[in-house]
Amino acid sequence: MTTAVVPPLAYGSRAGRLVLLATVLASGVAFLDGTVVTVALPRIGQDLDTGLSALQWVLDGYLLTLGSLVLVGGALGDLLGRRRVFLWGMYGFAATSLLCGIAPDATSLVAARLAQGASAALLVPASLAILSASFAPEDRGRAIGAWSGLSGVATAFGPFVGGWLVDEASWRWVFLLNLPLLAAAVLVTVRAVPADRGSGAGVSRRELVRRVDLPGAALTVAGLALVVAPLIEAGRLPAGAVALGVVVGLLLLAVFVLHERRTRWPMLPPSLFRIRTFSVANVVTLFVYGALSAMAFLLSLALQQGLGWSALATGASLFPITLVLLLLSPTVGALLPRVGARVLLTVGPLLTALGLVLLAGLEVGDSYVEGVLPGLLVFSLGLVLVVTPVTTTALTDVPADRQGVASGANNAVARVAGLLAIAVLPAVVGLAAAGTVAPEALVDGFGRAMLVAAGLCALGGVVAAVALRPTDCAGEAPEPQATPVPCWQADAGPAAARH
Repeated sequence: MTTAVVPPLAYGSRAGRLVLLATVLASGVAFLDGTVVTVALPRIGQDLDTGLSALQWVLDGYLLTLGSLVLVGGALGDLLGRRRVFLWGMYGFAATSLLCGIAPDATSLVAARLAQGASAALLVPASLAILSASFAPEDRGRAIGAWSGLSGVATAFGPFVGGWLVDEASWRWVFLLNLPLLAAAVLVTVRAVPADRGSGAGVSRRELVRRVDLPGAALTVAGLALVVAPLIEAGRLPAGAVALGVVVGLLLLAVFVLHERRTRWPMLPPSLFRIRTFSVANVVTLFVYGALSAMAFLLSLALQQGLGWSALATGASLFPITLVLLLLSPTVGALLPRVGARVLLTVGPLLTALGLVLLAGLEVGDSYVEGVLPGLLVFSLGLVLVVTPVTTTALTDVPADRQGVASGANNAVARVAGLLAIAVLPAVVGLAAAGTVAPEALVDGFGRAMLVAAGLCALGGVVAAVALRPTDCAGEAPEPQATPVPCWQADAGPAAARH
């Protein structure tokens, strides 16, 4: 089989617009899905008669497979062809969205979410890779900016759409809505996105398997699963079983590190972590994005189950974060080369910590203006100081031939941060339970969790202040990137948007 060489596309051409449309539709579904699922969680719990731990699994099941396999998905796109893997991801995401929408019980829903995360691990990296490969270098920045902005619109309106669907129809439509959008994306992709052979053309199947690093992926999935599962199920399991599961999971992750150091084709090259700026940026990402995921998850539960708000009101309450990021991200991008990364990555996490402390004061009976809005605004101002600088810092000293894998690694860290935070924080603050949690206890636990998350954010700021230099990223304009957009449970949120 031969594939014709396709010339680079111009941004304003018809072919260019169709390629942009295909990637926006597919990644927009992932953005939208990530926003609305969090808003729908309380209603899912009511309809399926399940407790907090099952709702944690609805989010963490997805993040487990997505965070563990996103680097494998990127490698498959490089080896087998970006369009082919992109289509596989869309087919899988559509099928698993249908399974989520018709799930008769919590177990079936979690199983479908695990498969949906694996599908997203194919879709997410291929989407931006297609844009990067299709457009001429002089138009690439505009194309990525348009992709990000249009996907950001989906994220901005996601809470409203999700809340309305949950209140007026059913939480099941949160997943079923994906089907017509993905059908359109597939049609446009088949028609407009040129096929590519991939670097693995002509390579034996055995060699392809070696290059994808399936053993590393398996160790990651198993290790993370054994860490988070006992913590989510802490309300049902003996303390000894919880401790044993976590220890075994950590041992498997240690084996993963050894495997990556010895294999010829590591999915996460250990040499990257010898680059100071890359390592520091990923530590900050771990703390801040973990806090973001935990905040959005627990705030949605606290507002609906603790304060009795509707799903639409809860979704609308999160809009300030999206608005601040969309309005101020370009300004922060211009500020970065003037002041350097250390200032922004110190002040930003400290501001997010202050915002979380303000949210921790939420009480039953509070209004939005007094109990939620001040904390969200301060948190948003801190987050916008983090998102673009942390990405630029992660990549600034990475060699050109490792930029793709470094970007994917930072993406994966953001996913794993959400995975761990959603599993760990409820257990730490005493919210782990086999059944439902009383409204007052839920709001009190939310407050304690926000204080812990604030401590993590502050620690991230301290790490940046100590480990970064004043000259890091100073005087260097960041490369054109997608405008960051939030995703409450990381289907393709800030990390995905910037990669």
